[in-house]
Amino acid sequence: MGKDNIEKYSARYALLKYFVGLWHNNIFYRKIIVLGRENISPENHLIFSPNHQNALMDALAVLFTLKGQPVFLARADIYKRKVIADFLYFLKLLPVYRIRDGFSSLRANDEIFLKTIDVLRNKNGLVILPEGDHAGFRRLRQLKKGICRVAFQADEATGFKLMIKIIPVSVEYSNYTRFRQVLSVVYGKPIEVSDFHQIYKESPEKALNELRDKLTTEMKRIMVHIESVDDYEAIDELRSIVNGRYSDDIKFPKLFRDRILIDRLNQLRVSDPQAYNKLCSMSLLVKKLAKELNVSYRLLAKKNHPFGWLIAGLAGLFATSPFYLFGNIFTLTFLALPELQIRKIKDLQFHSSIRFGISLALAFIFLPVYLIISLLFFSPLWLSLVIFMTIPLAGIFAWNYNIVFRRIIGGFRVRKYIKNKNTDYASLKKNHDELIKLVTGIEDEKR
Repeated sequence: MGKDNIEKYSARYALLKYFVGLWHNNIFYRKIIVLGRENISPENHLIFSPNHQNALMDALAVLFTLKGQPVFLARADIYKRKVIADFLYFLKLLPVYRIRDGFSSLRANDEIFLKTIDVLRNKNGLVILPEGDHAGFRRLRQLKKGICRVAFQADEATGFKLMIKIIPVSVEYSNYTRFRQVLSVVYGKPIEVSDFHQIYKESPEKALNELRDKLTTEMKRIMVHIESVDDYEAIDELRSIVNGRYSDDIKFPKLFRDRILIDRLNQLRVSDPQAYNKLCSMSLLVKKLAKELNVSYRLLAKKNHPFGWLIAGLAGLFATSPFYLFGNIFTLTFLALPELQIRKIKDLQFHSSIRFGISLALAFIFLPVYLIISLLFFSPLWLSLVIFMTIPLAGIFAWNYNIVFRRIIGGFRVRKYIKNKNTDYASLKKNHDELIKLVTGIEDEKR
């Protein structure tokens, strides 16, 4: 499988996608919420347009929530070595050349453009990240015109018969960098490129701008978009304070709750600037105090921290500690080792990609080793297989064990603050509760 037949089905690629998808969907993330699949028709010629905030993970989010073998466009500078280029073509990545790659190299885009037509004709699905590069902000940046240009030129080259549709895609993470987070992917309603054909025939540049504006509007409609630069930190934190507990909610996902919250804050900024500024200031204050006191928002939201329940929790952890220790075989192998490399990476948005890539590579190396060890040291066969299959389950248990342990210790910490009448904690609790009350008041006014 190379560039010339990148649009063709590949059995080897399908096998690789299956195994990598198992790691991505079941191990790396604790939950993946996908909405809007009804907007995707396999009979249409589709271009997917996801936002770009978390490096490689954005592309993987689309890949492993779509069926089939979509083709992605990527920066051309990573194709310099033939071995790497061949591997990238096998992964169904096509290079896009930019002026920074050398003016003469732009001619190579003509060949790439012809391949995108083959991809669209074959109904693979073409994935283009229209922001160009990634940035770790929950905000849609200025879109490049390239995605619109590809759509129009592909339609034009086929006599405007393909009827290409662009699907806006929202990719949202409960946390950009941590392991076992929640990934939400929303596929929006398709944009009919044919609606802009007449404008394109009369004025291509005007059509490019109008289609880009339409795509921008539709992407913002389905994603968490914090427009304000000055108040970004406060609004972003408020999402966690108010809606953090809903990260795993499928019926009414946190992404939708966040969008509603942001919309109401935007309205409040206009209708009552004083109240808006107060909310932003309180959000930053709660963040500061919670960090200093090492108290999570989940603990703050609880009215009581019964001593009996905390002791019972510790007893439960003690009782399950043997399984936890067994699970550390997994966590030390696949989670601790990647951290050694991640420390060297300054760009935080690459941390998740590096963590995923290294842990996946280690899985391909060590899981077969663990299977062989299980077969050699345990019998009968069914027992050795059960022990092997328990390793990842125990690993996930160990990860959750650490979280529960920190929450229990946090509960004891809060009890100590309350017992000692810690003034900083009292201020934190008061501001947190008042903040929640104010936000709830805004929501009630809008109903």
